[in-house]
Amino acid sequence: MKLLSIEDNAELIESLRYFLDADSKIDNATTGKEGLALAARRQYDAIILDLGLPDVPGLEVCKQLRQTDIKAPILVLSGVRDSATKVTLLEAGADDYLTKPFTIAELRARIFALLRRSNFDTDRENIYLLKVGSLTLDPLSGRVERSGKIIKLRRKEFGILEYLMRNRDKIVTRAMIMDNVWEPNCSSWDGTVNVHIKRLRDQIDRPYRHKLIKTAYGLGYTISDRS
Repeated sequence: MKLLSIEDNAELIESLRYFLDADSKIDNATTGKEGLALAARRQYDAIILDLGLPDVPGLEVCKQLRQTDIKAPILVLSGVRDSATKVTLLEAGADDYLTKPFTIAELRARIFALLRRSNFDTDRENIYLLKVGSLTLDPLSGRVERSGKIIKLRRKEFGILEYLMRNRDKIVTRAMIMDNVWEPNCSSWDGTVNVHIKRLRDQIDRPYRHKLIKTAYGLGYTISDRS
């Protein structure tokens, strides 16, 4: 997957790079002019566009991208919650609009949703498929299977499982899970992670002899195929 980010928040882009597949590539432009130049030279699967750029307004960048016949889906990031602004951007050619603050998990989910809608080629040996033993998770389709059996998960359960699988064999704390799966400034109590982990285990592990989700006592959780 090749993404173009027109965004001057370097920390956000580094976080996104960390949570994407190793074969994914993000070209980052910190100004509107630089972003337009990159989009004209290279073909991208999706474009992330910040509304508040230092030179050219994001709305104008969006319009110019479409005027130059750029077909890649555009996801706009903004702190503006006004519905009229969203409508204007969608009419200018944007495909989706994500209001700040948001989690990296939500940003990734929006990107994958746009890729599905744009018929992104996932047939070629799905490089985005996450695997731990007999468990597979497809972040593009939202499909989870173990030993060929489809497992239906709630949104938060899916987010936790994906985060664990992206950090397989590593211990992740409850705070790390909250930071990456829940919305910023969420007031959920700490034990809510334990509740979701229990539900995950009921579906992912209970029917099987070999357990994948493990508790690191006093620290957090990990997922591993190791005995």
